[in-house]
Amino acid sequence: MVGVAIGLGNVWRFPYMMGQHGGSAFLLVYAALTVLLAMPVLAAEWALGRALRVGPVPGFRAAFGRRAGLLIGSVLVVAIVIADSYYIVIIANIVFTALYGLGKGFGPHADAGLTAGLGNGGVQYGLAVLVLAAACWVMARGVREGIERISRWFVPAFGVVVLYLVVNALLLAGVGNKLLVFLRPDFALLSATDVFAAMGQAVFSLGVGGTIMLVYGGYLERDTPIVSTALLTALGDMSGALLAALFIVPSVLYFGLDMAAGPGLVFSTLPKLFALMPGGRWLGVAFLAAFVLMAFLSALAALEVGLVGLRDMVGGRWSRRRIALILFALEAVLMLPSALWPSIIGTLDLLFGSGMQTAGALAAVLALGWSASRKQAMAELFTAPVDRWQVGFVFWLRWVVPAALLVIALLFVREQLPVV
Repeated sequence: MVGVAIGLGNVWRFPYMMGQHGGSAFLLVYAALTVLLAMPVLAAEWALGRALRVGPVPGFRAAFGRRAGLLIGSVLVVAIVIADSYYIVIIANIVFTALYGLGKGFGPHADAGLTAGLGNGGVQYGLAVLVLAAACWVMARGVREGIERISRWFVPAFGVVVLYLVVNALLLAGVGNKLLVFLRPDFALLSATDVFAAMGQAVFSLGVGGTIMLVYGGYLERDTPIVSTALLTALGDMSGALLAALFIVPSVLYFGLDMAAGPGLVFSTLPKLFALMPGGRWLGVAFLAAFVLMAFLSALAALEVGLVGLRDMVGGRWSRRRIALILFALEAVLMLPSALWPSIIGTLDLLFGSGMQTAGALAAVLALGWSASRKQAMAELFTAPVDRWQVGFVFWLRWVVPAALLVIALLFVREQLPVV
């Protein structure tokens, strides 16, 4: 589950979102929302998935009725498939950066060639198709033999390389004082849009949104403690984001780059850091390879949602391999705009990465907390005899979490209305 949660949301998305939405104040709001809101949503999605053992469409139909559930489930499945299309293009960008570093090394002399390669839509699309093909192949092998097996290797390798990068970034000359200044939060800088972005980051990074974690909840054993596992997963995911910030932010400050540069921030920062590190060429390639593998797990999870959604639509008549081929063709078409016009990725990410996943998170909480009885909710969330804190958790899940998600979304919409 940590392998699914940690991915582009931590290393690619988190630093540029923090730069565009209030710096360290955004970081603190994101951390609070992850624990207080996103983690309970994760527990709700797992509980709902384990109770029903079905995909989003039949799951929401069981919760909200035939018509409403079909609409909600279908929209969320389509949204996650679209989000995965630009996600895979970003993975292709990382693959290209790793291959470029392997062949020519990193440093100021490589900037022009690297930038030109990242801007070549044809090259990026070709790499994205290869990544997609690999993901569909693993997905066709199933959950245990495919997804779970590679997760056991990728997660520890990624953690080791990230820790090494953190140490090197913090040892850059004079970066300590700059980092301390950056880490002084100024909450006056935060607007409703920034809080909404932090909420979107929390749900995007953790993978909640009524789709991925609902499907994965259906694969959990009955004796798995949902709430404690959700908390550990949330803390692991948040640690990944904080570790990423600890080597990207110092590097950005050291090289005088713009934290608000947007989705391309990582690609303008990491090569410069690798150029200064002892053995940076090979360690840089190792990090990028590990980064690709972690992002690959998240892309794989989104494809699994598409597979389950299609399987439910056809009544389970098609094999995993057949559906994987259909998804390959669909995603290959959807990836074209993001590969050829990468400037649209930021807009797509705000719409599908923040907006739709927050809406899906709200739907999942309402499905568990209100369409099911309080007794049924507790039965899925807790395997031990119910005590006072568990009653409080269910109250928080049923009342506080949906109210908070609605308020954040409405404040964001209200702030955007004058612009529209």
